[in-house]
Amino acid sequence: MPDPNPAAMAFLLSRRSRPAKTLTAPAPDRAALLPILTAAARTPDHGKLEPWRFVVVQGAALNRLADAADARGAALGLASDVAAKGRKQFADSPLCVAVIESPKDSPKVPALEQTYSAGAACLALLNAALASGWGANWLTGWVAEDRDFVEHSFGLAPNERIAGFVHIGTETSAPPDRPRPDLEAIVTWVDA
Repeated sequence: MPDPNPAAMAFLLSRRSRPAKTLTAPAPDRAALLPILTAAARTPDHGKLEPWRFVVVQGAALNRLADAADARGAALGLASDVAAKGRKQFADSPLCVAVIESPKDSPKVPALEQTYSAGAACLALLNAALASGWGANWLTGWVAEDRDFVEHSFGLAPNERIAGFVHIGTETSAPPDRPRPDLEAIVTWVDA
């Protein structure tokens, strides 16, 4: 019988992302963020390829990204409300960690499995931030998908893309829980 960790299981059964719009300063400083990033880097990674990397965006860099998103939204001719979401994602964030999917050539590990690993890194980062007492939210949006924006703002190589923006800060209000999946509808038991 394995040695259970009831506290970890209780956390996983009750974890809840905090809406980014409810996050404010303070955000974790470098010393507080390093263990969170360390936990995120322990994500499943077949072949030890590290097909992801982290870019920590804080302070004036958040304002620079907000302005870049505003300019790019205008250049794309996006509706003002859509463009504003891209801007607000950085302007209102106390701290943002961009998780960059950075696939590696591998004869053993398919690209899709590396994509899954990058998604797992996003979830691990989100859960580590929440477990550390911070509010956190994993977002994407048009700013994550626009090649011009991500290449110029984050220095992405042509084979890289944004897996997610994990915003971390102090929560101003706890969100209500939301309906969770019905296990009867999504679980199939195979016994033979």
